[in-house]
Amino acid sequence: MNRADGLDWPGLMRAGIRGLRLTPEQFWGLTPAELALMLGIEAGGAGAMTRRRLADLAARFPDRAAQDNDEII
Repeated sequence: MNRADGLDWPGLMRAGIRGLRLTPEQFWGLTPAELALMLGIEAGGAGAMTRRRLADLAARFPDRAAQDNDEII
């Protein structure tokens, strides 16, 4: 499904319209994530969280001590 522009639209249309028997209106009404879920493929290809990605996120968004006036949501 990877192409220079990111998505193989002809292949996705065949899979959605022929394979899943969606109407064109139904196909174009889906988000890429919804279509990927229906086709049983992983949207985005991000995969599982790695230690490196977790460390990057922790560095970017560090925990901070709670303040007395912090609201609990």
